[in-house]
Amino acid sequence: MTTHVTRQIAADNQGLREAGALLRAGGLVAFPTETVYGLGADATNGTAVAGIYEAKGRPRFNPLIIHVASLEEAETFAVFSSLARRLAEAFWPGPLTLVLQQRAPSLISDLALAGLQSIAIRIPSSPIARAIITAAGRPIAAPSANRSGRVSPTNPAHVLADLEGRIDAIVMGEAAEVGVESTIVSLLDDKPVMLRPGGVTRTQIEAVLGLVVTDPELHTPDDAPLAPGMLASHYAPHAIVRLNAKQIEPSEAALLFGSFLPKGYDTARAVFNLSPSGDLKEAATNLFAALRGLDQSGALSIAVAPIPEGGLGEAILDRLNRAAAPR
Repeated sequence: MTTHVTRQIAADNQGLREAGALLRAGGLVAFPTETVYGLGADATNGTAVAGIYEAKGRPRFNPLIIHVASLEEAETFAVFSSLARRLAEAFWPGPLTLVLQQRAPSLISDLALAGLQSIAIRIPSSPIARAIITAAGRPIAAPSANRSGRVSPTNPAHVLADLEGRIDAIVMGEAAEVGVESTIVSLLDDKPVMLRPGGVTRTQIEAVLGLVVTDPELHTPDDAPLAPGMLASHYAPHAIVRLNAKQIEPSEAALLFGSFLPKGYDTARAVFNLSPSGDLKEAATNLFAALRGLDQSGALSIAVAPIPEGGLGEAILDRLNRAAAPR
């Protein structure tokens, strides 16, 4: 875990510009929203997004909510149906996240989207949050600014108790107004599904849409999570995934890490090293693209060299274990 000096930035015009510049440069900045304090990173920068998982500890590759400053900006990243537009016009800016089909090609990091073709997106109503996003000039991936498993933070003291020394800065705003995370509604099939209750109620949403908002179907561990709080799932390449490989067959693709080179790697059908230097953050950033690339090689199986279990290695192995699970 990289140790930072966590700067405490005033929530004034100069401070908001400073926070935006830090985000644009790849830093991690906690900031107030109307729901809870979020831990922000440039959503187009995979290494910055990997830093979110590292800072929060015990990470899982679940999709992150992408925060933008305007509906026009949201439309550059997501495809809006008529139902989605009605909800956006009724509740944005505000504590509602919409899960929509992502618009291709997308600049959003694969890691932020957890390898999915959908995107969870919202516009916060907090003027401070929107000013920071505007100053950054980037879409911002931002889960709650707390260590994994702990209570969500609603004021700067909560954030500092969990993340001081683990992130670059915190914007010292007021306590969060809503105090619970945003409601998450999926409209992927043009039918409203409540993935997570939050700051906008089911009744409010149904009143706007004139439709019943349903609950998600029961999920198995192999189902893809559409949003934070959903069950974890593997990214499923067409090829079979074989873990902890000490030898690679010529018919296989090889996914390597660090300096360890399994026997036969040089005759593999395709080879990708997640991080030749053994940097787990770099490996996490590269994981989804590597799986996609090796899958496209036509190999029937992908052999994965040993990967350390500590830090972000836990997240990487979590994803790879699910990829290797029986189908």
